[in-house]
Amino acid sequence: MPQRRIKPVDGIAAVRAVLADSSKRVNSDNEFKTAVRYLLEELSFLRPGRSVEVRVPPLGAVQCIDGLTHRRGTPPNTVELGAAEWFALAVGEVTWGDLVASGKVLASGTRADISDALPIWR
Repeated sequence: MPQRRIKPVDGIAAVRAVLADSSKRVNSDNEFKTAVRYLLEELSFLRPGRSVEVRVPPLGAVQCIDGLTHRRGTPPNTVELGAAEWFALAVGEVTWGDLVASGKVLASGTRADISDALPIWR
């Protein structure tokens, strides 16, 4: 089981603050950074595993989804997207299909479609 770096109470408060004020959706805002990192952590808790790596540079990356375990180097199943896109996806403002169609998510590997794990925030 992954370790928490962000206390759930702090992560929840950050997500709520960003949802209440869309001007916070910039990588320089501390509440936004906390919200993005918290939502990444939640994904790894809700869908534990090490077969897919979800990257939101430069704010964080997690491994998740049960399956073949990846141990070193670049994982065969990766998802990479921007912080604003990750936040919107994780809270249900956009769908996986929307982001893939718009080219705002890079997904590679046979297990890289994480749409069934989203949204995280309901």
